[in-house]
Amino acid sequence: MRDKYMLERLVIREETPADHYAAELAAKRAFWNLHRPGCDEHYLIHLLRDDPAYIPALSRVAELDGSIVGGIWYSEARVEGEDQTTPVLTFGPLCVDPSVQKKGAGSALLAHTMSLARQAGHKAIIIYGEPDYYPRFGFRPCEVYGITTPQGRNFPAFMGAELRPGALAGVRGKFYETETFEKLPPEAVDEYDRRFPQMPKLRLPGQWNT
Repeated sequence: MRDKYMLERLVIREETPADHYAAELAAKRAFWNLHRPGCDEHYLIHLLRDDPAYIPALSRVAELDGSIVGGIWYSEARVEGEDQTTPVLTFGPLCVDPSVQKKGAGSALLAHTMSLARQAGHKAIIIYGEPDYYPRFGFRPCEVYGITTPQGRNFPAFMGAELRPGALAGVRGKFYETETFEKLPPEAVDEYDRRFPQMPKLRLPGQWNT
């Protein structure tokens, strides 16, 4: 349920170096034990900032009463077809601290940054995300557009959104994001996680690995 009073106090702005730790902690708290025991999203954010594909001009954090409570991080991606390569955007993660989830902060972050991307002339966004959440923002299964994963697969969590009507018309091929998304070895994640308050890794119903 949207919290109008909270949203009136919410500030969506560019991230500064002083925000890094708090933003990563919010990501850890948001994703911990959600899809698997523990999580690696906070480490991913750390790596993305040094990736040439990272787009700080579109990425934003959400600040509430002086504290960072969420964020969204964008990077360049592409769809490779037989005879053309189409630049697209991706983002990940989009996170909101559990203390303020389901009050509209995530929707505000996404709507704000999609508007920025549209104004900047970007064609489309392709993501791996929650299929029960993103369709309200115009995301549709990528099979609708003739776009697959690098392995040639499609599934409900693989979605795309056109930033202007018909932007993906005629685009066919495989989606590739920056390799940073694949460079998250568990030992490196665990080492980086020592910087943050420790939380138990739990195997829970509904996780991807169960």
